Amino acid sequence: MGRGRVELKRIENKINRQVTFSKRRNGLLKKAYELSVLCDAEVALIIFSSRGKLYEFGSVGTSKTLERYQRCCYNSQDSSAGDRETQSWYQEMSKLKAKFESLQRSQRHLLGEDLGPLSVKELQQLERQLESALSQARQRKTQIMMDQMEELRKKERQLGEINKQLRNKLEAEGGAFRAIQGSWASDAIVSGNAFNMQHAQSSNMECEPTLQIGYHQFVPPEATIPRTAGGENNFMLGWVL
Repeated sequence: MGRGRVELKRIENKINRQVTFSKRRNGLLKKAYELSVLCDAEVALIIFSSRGKLYEFGSVGTSKTLERYQRCCYNSQDSSAGDRETQSWYQEMSKLKAKFESLQRSQRHLLGEDLGPLSVKELQQLERQLESALSQARQRKTQIMMDQMEELRKKERQLGEINKQLRNKLEAEGGAFRAIQGSWASDAIVSGNAFNMQHAQSSNMECEPTLQIGYHQFVPPEATIPRTAGGENNFMLGWVL
């Protein structure tokens, strides 16, 4: 009879487990060596026992094989990452392009263009969208107008306060100016009275009688000077003592 299939599970017996490890480890190392020689392959084998003991094999050196493995994995990861990123960008571009075309169609429909392919249901939906947009636009316009009116009222109140302050200031300055003007008028009246008194005194002094001895009688050129009986001019007639 042939040998039956052995179930792979952990060997509970410690001694049997150690014997099996030693046999299979040696066989694995032998197989790795044979593979590297027969197939001219670069083989590296690393084994840690349950106690942490290291067993290794490298056809060209374990460290060199590990470095080559890391370089290969790094390049593969970069290539895979680049391919995935390119694919992701392509998918994103396709989505954006489809969305852009959809928005362009919606814009043309809202402007009343290209309505031929639309069905009755789509036209009704478009009509509801336009009514909703119109209602929102009107509400926004009303809100803006109310805000502007409130701002104008606020400015009106501010200007009213400024006007009131200016009026009070003007009235105060006007009262002070009228007081100064009254003072000036009083001074002018006093000065005028003094001037009138002085002028009256001067007039009185000029009107006092003066002694005048004789006067010169003005005789027009065409008047005839009277003559005496002796035929001489009496030019002394104009003098009176």
